[in-house]
Amino acid sequence: MNSEDYLTNEKALKKAMRKYLKNKQPHCSEWTPFRAAEKQFKAKFPPPNLQTVLDLWKPSAKDTQRVTGNFNAIPTKTINVSMDRNAMAYIVPERPEQKELIRWSLCTQAREVNGTNLDIHYQVPEEGVWDYYARSYNSSHNDSFMVQPKRPGESDPLVYSPEGPRPLIENIPVNMENFQQIFTEPKSLPSPSMHLPPIHVSKLLTKLRWANIGYYYHWGSKSYDFTRPKSEYPEFLKSLCKDIVASIDWKGVWENANVPQEDWGDEGPDWKSWPETYEPDAGIVNFYQPGDTLCGHVDRSEVCATSPLVSISLGNSAIFLMGGLTRSVDPIPILLRSGDLIIMSGPSCRRAFHGVPKIFENTLPDPLRNDENDKSWKPFADYLRTTRININVRQVFPRGFNPLETAHAVSEVDR
Repeated sequence: MNSEDYLTNEKALKKAMRKYLKNKQPHCSEWTPFRAAEKQFKAKFPPPNLQTVLDLWKPSAKDTQRVTGNFNAIPTKTINVSMDRNAMAYIVPERPEQKELIRWSLCTQAREVNGTNLDIHYQVPEEGVWDYYARSYNSSHNDSFMVQPKRPGESDPLVYSPEGPRPLIENIPVNMENFQQIFTEPKSLPSPSMHLPPIHVSKLLTKLRWANIGYYYHWGSKSYDFTRPKSEYPEFLKSLCKDIVASIDWKGVWENANVPQEDWGDEGPDWKSWPETYEPDAGIVNFYQPGDTLCGHVDRSEVCATSPLVSISLGNSAIFLMGGLTRSVDPIPILLRSGDLIIMSGPSCRRAFHGVPKIFENTLPDPLRNDENDKSWKPFADYLRTTRININVRQVFPRGFNPLETAHAVSEVDR
């Protein structure tokens, strides 16, 4: 039941109220502000108060969006964008179109060669889960498109089978001094489940959660696995993000910011050189389904710890929580729609807690729904009805740095 339905169903309202009051006490007094915000936006009841959510979208009279926040919820500062005088810094430029980014995310990036969450447990066809699904979508023999599970011994030879609850990983911040140690640490993959049955590709597609870009991100240790091959970085995405970063008036952002010099690292503030030195080499495409969340966390895996992280939202809308250096800081809730973009940069922002506690169903914008002029878009439109896609792009190492060459040189010295 959607949160809006409680307003017209008295029985459901009373039941939700009892559950809400039961869960609220006594735990809520122990919650940090970040945890309280996560709970607020995850809850089906009471419906979240979106007047506290920063919403940078300006509707027109023709718009019929059901979810709206508050443009004035949080004081904001306008940043000039040199690429388009009428655009604001958080809006994705019109190139490439959102449809192109969505097609790329599903058709090209969600493949085993790049690494996805499906690869460990399923024998995903080489063509990728999306292309296999698209063939089943248009087939008169749809029922035959099954995917077999993997069994122990069919996956990476370095496997482990954790027992008990999944351990909480608090990785240390990576820098040029300790990255060699992290480079050599073994990063095994979990063993395939022994109990998974065969699954139809349409059901498997709803289990897709992430796909790597560039360097392979190892979720078990929350660090990059540089022993695995780096997938080819898409030039269009690199070019897009470099243009975005180069278009921002970083002087207006950082010149008068009250950030201690030492927080930027040994070489001091580097924002003046970002238009020339920013070079993305890693990233992740996240795929969210209804009920999915991304718990509050801090990114600590990039040596370039202050460089911009570019995050592009596609599909259904979501609440994004931007917190502080600890969970004790009240997070700023921001409503993100399809096409919105966030850039996290600088020492305090890149080391801040952030997360996604809520995906809003039925918020797909009209241009991404069925297109009568493009029949090939229909399976994408059907999939996107319940989906949010996030493309986040990062810079792990300084431009021109090769971790493999550095590791080899250190190994030669050690011998």
